[in-house]
Amino acid sequence: MPDWSSISRALDAAGVNVDTESQAQPVGGGDISAAWRLETRDGTLFLKTGPASSHDMFAAEAEGLTELAAPGVIRVPALIACGAEGNTSFVAIEWLSFDRPTRDTEHRLGIRLAGLHRTTKGQFGWHRDNTIGLTPQPNAWSDDWVEFLRRQRLGYQLRLAADNGFTGALQEQGARLLKRLPVFFENYDPSPSLLHGDLWGGNWSSCDGEPVIFDPAVYYGDRESDIAMTRLFGGFGRAFYDAYESAWPMEPGHETRNHIYQLYHVLNHLNLFGSGYLSRAQDLIHKLL
Repeated sequence: MPDWSSISRALDAAGVNVDTESQAQPVGGGDISAAWRLETRDGTLFLKTGPASSHDMFAAEAEGLTELAAPGVIRVPALIACGAEGNTSFVAIEWLSFDRPTRDTEHRLGIRLAGLHRTTKGQFGWHRDNTIGLTPQPNAWSDDWVEFLRRQRLGYQLRLAADNGFTGALQEQGARLLKRLPVFFENYDPSPSLLHGDLWGGNWSSCDGEPVIFDPAVYYGDRESDIAMTRLFGGFGRAFYDAYESAWPMEPGHETRNHIYQLYHVLNHLNLFGSGYLSRAQDLIHKLL
């Protein structure tokens, strides 16, 4: 169980008046960490808790929420507090009551996401590493997107896969793909856009008709990475894609580059969940080669 007395002290220090432990109720959505609805005198909070070792992961999530909120173009749950107290680490954000997304909400999401992607930096990466699921995600700054992709995304996941016993054809084909990566960017020079980083259907919803994004794996990279992730597991309708396209049309060749960006997430699922994702990873590499 979380160390509620320590969490209460930390929230009090952040200006939140917490009553008693009994007001924290477990809720769904805690695949990686425990999730709670916490009633306080200052309102309701959504709280994630984990062991003290989870602090860096929670701190990166907290900074990611702040980074996404800064441009003011799309709604992000407000960060309340983040810390490690006793044997427990936690992150607390505002509680949002979600409603069922509509076609209009999806349209707004497309427009808002294009606006978020227009927030750019001079380099690819981020000021700190974070996680994609439970997997470490390195984000060292780079001037070269292809090199960033080769070393800190696909190459990194392939090395993890080898460590997990996925050798042979996957590694041989993966090495060939890494050598050929520049071919896919000969006529395309992406800007370092602010990315959600893990934008699947479970990481967005609607609140009062406005789209909300959460659980980020933030970095600055090719905007097509976010769009590719939305296409990997579903959860986004035609209205979303039409709206995004109207706000910022995709560049020629994006359908092929989609496979590159989806491969990163499929390799991550292979490393997290096992061999059920091996054939999908190999199929993507085969298409690209």
